[in-house]
Amino acid sequence: MMKDFKPAKRHVEVSIAESVHILRELQEMSQNELAESSGIPQSTISAIENGRIRLRMERAKTLARELRCHLAILLFPAWDVAVESAA
Repeated sequence: MMKDFKPAKRHVEVSIAESVHILRELQEMSQNELAESSGIPQSTISAIENGRIRLRMERAKTLARELRCHLAILLFPAWDVAVESAA
């Protein structure tokens, strides 16, 4: 089982703050729209996107749901696991 283990590797350098910002823009949402749909104040979303405050688990869960992405994409944006196709 361990012989099939493939360690995660860095794919791109994206911070959590950048990940939230990029995903919000891909959903074509303003900070105000995300604030309204998530219940997280716009000022907090701005602070997360600018790296002034850390994204904690509960807020990350809420944002992942509103941004329609997996939680790991927000919390670990710079990691990727290579997947080999079956030969």
